Amino acid sequence: MKTMKGNNKAVIYCRVSDTKQTTRGTGLQSQETRCREYASFRGHEVVQVFTDDASGGLINRPGMQAMLSFLRKQRRKPHVVIIDDISRLARGVQAHLELRAALSKAGGLLESPSLEFGEDSDSQLIENLLASVSQHQRQKNGEQTLNRMRSRALNGYWVFQAPVGYRYERVSGQGKVLHPDEPTASILTEALEGYACERFATQAEVKRFLESHPQFPTNANGEVTNQRVNDLLNQPLYAGYLELPKWDVSFRPGRHEGLITLETFKAIQDRLNGIARVPARKDINEDFPLRGFVLCGCCGNPLTANWSKGKAAHYPYYLCRHKDCEAAGKSVRREVVEQEFETLLKSLRPSDELFDRASALFRDLWEQFALTVKAQGQSVKAEASQIERKIAQLMDRLVDADSESVIRAYEKRIGDLETERMVLRERIEKCGTPLDTYEETFEHSMMFLANPWNLWENGRIEHRQTVLKLAFADQLAYCRETGFRTPNISLPFKALGDICSGNFRMAHPTRFELVTSAFGGQRSIQLSYGCQRWPSGRQRPGHSCQAGGH
Repeated sequence: MKTMKGNNKAVIYCRVSDTKQTTRGTGLQSQETRCREYASFRGHEVVQVFTDDASGGLINRPGMQAMLSFLRKQRRKPHVVIIDDISRLARGVQAHLELRAALSKAGGLLESPSLEFGEDSDSQLIENLLASVSQHQRQKNGEQTLNRMRSRALNGYWVFQAPVGYRYERVSGQGKVLHPDEPTASILTEALEGYACERFATQAEVKRFLESHPQFPTNANGEVTNQRVNDLLNQPLYAGYLELPKWDVSFRPGRHEGLITLETFKAIQDRLNGIARVPARKDINEDFPLRGFVLCGCCGNPLTANWSKGKAAHYPYYLCRHKDCEAAGKSVRREVVEQEFETLLKSLRPSDELFDRASALFRDLWEQFALTVKAQGQSVKAEASQIERKIAQLMDRLVDADSESVIRAYEKRIGDLETERMVLRERIEKCGTPLDTYEETFEHSMMFLANPWNLWENGRIEHRQTVLKLAFADQLAYCRETGFRTPNISLPFKALGDICSGNFRMAHPTRFELVTSAFGGQRSIQLSYGCQRWPSGRQRPGHSCQAGGH
């Protein structure tokens, strides 16, 4: 390196490969310090410093482009460009050559405390060799990083950015592991389970549900995109599993806690891969919560709704627009339809006595179910063993197969059976886990049965849609003259109606599936129900302890 001093203007260029290096290290500062020391030694006046936090394999870096623009403006007064090392300019032969040409064209004179650049053949050979070595190091580092990430994924650890609903926490001996990030995790769990059990009929309803929670992250427009909803529904991470086909990492249990069960995830996939449903209507909103659910009493087609402009204001109406209907175009005021619906909904509310009787019956059934949970574990284990035998048989056939199509069919079937086996293993583990209490399991359900009107009165469109699905087994027919026809209510409310009607009769115990002697004799659950005691110890009013007291 020449030690001759001059009086040249100079700029410094510094680069690190990652944004994190700008906050978790002193890479840029160290490079600048060394370059300033070199400039002082050579007698150069540093007028500006340009920095980048991008890969050396890229050319269009913001800092580099800003420096080239600066040099072009000062072309009449060539500036020295000082870099700490040749790898800071670029870490690829092609990128290095292009940037060298661009610097020369802009009037920049490249210098470094690590290497003396020259125009002779020997200097260019050394420069090109160093650029090739730098490129090899970058590629080798990339390969090593990829191999380490894949090995960690094979061990069940997620190695990318934490997905929504999770955050990374450092665990002793394991490194960074995904942990649920509340309250986002709970919101996402409700959305996924709601889609699995058809509480949300379409992905559009899942989208609206997520957007209704301010805590759930959205894009710059305040929306959860359709693609994002689909990605969430297809992500096995939320079931506690991971799969990376591009890295040849097969479906396997993860080292993190799932937000839903594998069985729920499988139910979601079954729905996604099943028959396509009609897309959710975009015109269902707070103004007309019954649109699409109430049918015309004349033709049976769904009523539509709109705002009609009057002399002084706009007025809301429900109406039928089916051209062959005799009621086509004849509107009904929104308040009339919705008031009659609210009256109908309030009529579903059971009396306090009836609700207490039903609650006690459900509790009896729940306790009976809790006794049979462990026994179910044996049948599940037998089913799992049968699946393992099927997998072994298919593996033997796969070894002998020659046709590519047959091999793919065997591999697909084995993959499906592996998933089923994982689901059964999850069930086996839960068979030994104590069930939640009756109150914890049915708290929200019983609140809804006690008074569905409360949820409707809440006013939020997603809650009102839920009421329609849970309270009624089918859409409601509405006539302009007579109002709502007799509704087809859902099974829970039908069961409450049967209890209320007192339509019970004596029957031999063997005629019922669930027979018990825990209630003071060989009676059916229905007939012995009247002998139960209140928690306080007193007998429920209006009931006899004799069989047939109902």
